[in-house]
Amino acid sequence: MQNTTSVALSRLTAQQRALDVTAANIANANTMGYRAERLVFSDFLVKNRGRDVPSGAETITFTQDRASWRDQQTGPITHTSNAFDIALVGDGYFQVETPRGPRLTRAGHFELSATGNVVNSDGHALLDSNGQKLQLSTTDTHITISSDGAISSENGRIGRIGVVKPADPFRMKPEGGRLFAAEGQTTPVEKPKMIQGAIEQSNVAPVVELTRMMRELREFEFTSKLVQAEGERQQTAIDKLTQKRS
Repeated sequence: MQNTTSVALSRLTAQQRALDVTAANIANANTMGYRAERLVFSDFLVKNRGRDVPSGAETITFTQDRASWRDQQTGPITHTSNAFDIALVGDGYFQVETPRGPRLTRAGHFELSATGNVVNSDGHALLDSNGQKLQLSTTDTHITISSDGAISSENGRIGRIGVVKPADPFRMKPEGGRLFAAEGQTTPVEKPKMIQGAIEQSNVAPVVELTRMMRELREFEFTSKLVQAEGERQQTAIDKLTQKRS
């Protein structure tokens, strides 16, 4: 009698997780460089060990939250008037130095700090192709960033912005909406493509995500009603059995 409830509860747990992920995507629809998260569900089969199992019911199928992954589709590009705004086109991530070590990001809104470093909105320094902080002089006023990441001023070449890719982009761990920690080593992107004076927006499509949330909510409500109805059915059966014995 518990099989129906157990299977339905496994589905409810999965649906709750799906709703949480979709809500996080919607909340980050305006976060620069954000990559939408997706879930992978699978069936978890358990052998039915009950007596007199009817044909076709030899196994019980539970819903399993198997994994999550990030949609790698590039978000829309918005042009700005900031010389330190950089949009990545195609594969790769910027590297920024944080107290926890280098982290990856697609959020390309940068500015010049008082110490001459190129930093993001959190003050994390952008790293060059050698993994070092980019350092500008007070006399570097006219900044030019080429499509391959070479940064220069009226005084000459300053360095090259580092662009790397993780060994497995689907196994990156998010830290907030803009930073990711890569599992394992990263490798340089041989031919990165950048656009100066532009930023990559989130690749979340709000209308699509809202539609997905409505569908997931309906499924959640349907499964909840199934659990409630099954509970009432079991209680009715128990009441009838109790009445017969009394």
